Amino acid sequence: MKKPVKIILDTSIFVNPDSRVFFGQTPENALKNFLEKLEKQNDCLCYMPPSVYEELMKFMENKPSLKETLLIQKKPPASYETPIPSMFLYEFIEEFRARINKGLRIAEKYARQELKIIPPKEKTEEEIIKRLREEYRVALREGIIDSKEDFDLLLLAKELGSFLATSDNGLIKWAQKLGIPALSAEELKEILEH
Repeated sequence: MKKPVKIILDTSIFVNPDSRVFFGQTPENALKNFLEKLEKQNDCLCYMPPSVYEELMKFMENKPSLKETLLIQKKPPASYETPIPSMFLYEFIEEFRARINKGLRIAEKYARQELKIIPPKEKTEEEIIKRLREEYRVALREGIIDSKEDFDLLLLAKELGSFLATSDNGLIKWAQKLGIPALSAEELKEILEH
């Protein structure tokens, strides 16, 4: 008998506009359509850490019933038992330090701009703050694991020896460092349909 494929689900599969297109245009539709496809599958087991499930529910205006979501097993990772290579932590700390320094340089750039005389019609304070926030966010958060939910996903995927379904580039990058195979929303849909 064929062993079922284990898949850990990230919130981004249902809320990221680029991923949602494969299951539905709203987070609610994406989850509902995904569950309908999963129900017809016999060889896929889907998991989600409780922290990630709670995160997903924050995006839902009309929350699905418990019965509807029973197909997704809510399993916390064995955080105290799953080994993580020390080199992984070393690289994470090094990258995070570099990102903090990059964010500091961005903040300095905007502070220097403010020290110059900026004509009011050319740039408003709100425009400057908005650009600063966007550049700072990209410098610090894009391409890195930046939440306990992200870490729960990695730990659970490592613990179960499973695939990680996500559209988060940071998660994909760090999953690869741990030898965890990642699936895009498109690949996940293909697995569920065949």
